[in-house]
Amino acid sequence: MKKVSKIFEQYEIDIVYMALYIVNNGAHTLRSVKKERIINSFEAIDNVISLGVGEPDFQTPWAIRKAAIDTLEKKRIIYTANSGLADLRCEISQYINKKLNVKYDPEHEIIVTVGGSEAIDISIRALIDPGDEVLIVEPCFVCYAPIVELTGGVPITVETKLEDNFKLTADALKAKITDKTKLLILPFPNNPTGAIMTKEDLEPIAEILRDTNIMVLSDEIYSELTYGRKHFSITQLDGMQERTILINGFSKAFAMTGWRLGYLAAPEPLVTQILKIHQYAIMSSPTVSQYAAVEALTHCEREVNNMVSEYNVRRRLLVDSFNKMGLECFNPEGAFYVFPCIKSTGMTSEEFCEELLNEQKVAVVPGNAFGESGEGFIRVSYAYSLKHLMEALKRIEIFIRNRKLTE
Repeated sequence: MKKVSKIFEQYEIDIVYMALYIVNNGAHTLRSVKKERIINSFEAIDNVISLGVGEPDFQTPWAIRKAAIDTLEKKRIIYTANSGLADLRCEISQYINKKLNVKYDPEHEIIVTVGGSEAIDISIRALIDPGDEVLIVEPCFVCYAPIVELTGGVPITVETKLEDNFKLTADALKAKITDKTKLLILPFPNNPTGAIMTKEDLEPIAEILRDTNIMVLSDEIYSELTYGRKHFSITQLDGMQERTILINGFSKAFAMTGWRLGYLAAPEPLVTQILKIHQYAIMSSPTVSQYAAVEALTHCEREVNNMVSEYNVRRRLLVDSFNKMGLECFNPEGAFYVFPCIKSTGMTSEEFCEELLNEQKVAVVPGNAFGESGEGFIRVSYAYSLKHLMEALKRIEIFIRNRKLTE
């Protein structure tokens, strides 16, 4: 990672590469990072092909962009209501009901946030007191544990395993629950594994939780990106909506990462408390983005479906290619990542990524950036064109073949 570590200063940070830097430097929380900032791509290294960024490569659909242009031309540029544009909250409520058959009051049970990340942050801060334990299903997005620690909470890892298709099992959950457990963070469809939880998978989890006072934060940002089956939310099970904060947003499904817009939905008593934090941190989410998001929810289903179809082609290519190389690759059913196992190479995740970058100039993310249970894996994003992916796969295959020749 020496080449990567040189690319500091004057660049905006990407959370994945920040995680990669944290892992490489032996730190365990974001507080360990001082002023260093890491470039959000490896383009500064000549001829590098990056498969690391978790960001759609598609243009934001034209209807959404046009709605934003119209908003600017109509000079709708003042703050909205702190909890979000009323029309947008109504559309979010209808969208959730359409997708999940779960009802939320748009006036009292929905907050529009600055991306899904803010929704996660303010939810954890509202719920967790010093000493509270938070169960975090790993491997996972890197921000959960640092936020828990910033609140004085104690992050407790619940590992998922390849042999369980990276799903949370009832036994794994029960083994980590104590009388201090306050919250379960449920990140499905999962980043980095691409795993999903079906109704059958979630029912035993819900059965355990119903006998406790444990709340659930269900991060469903990839809910629209599933392959072969429809996303199922824990909020759809009896008795779970009232103990769950549902997190979602527009970044992944609608290719709106830079628009910075997300939302949370939860019972009114919870939203009332979360809103107290939101209102002192944020005047309102971006106004132009909110008007554009109304268009996204009402008129862009076809564009989302087209993107999902293209992702599915790429997904199948990567899974098949890695398996043919001898790197066992779990078949993901959600998000836009594959998580091949590299244990057969005899290298650690970091060694594999560093040597691949140095020798073949392909950048992927070590699995242990997403928790210790990710060791022995790498995360590969397929939010790239087929041409880009095929060139990267060719280089990775050469890298693997050269390794076999030197054994």
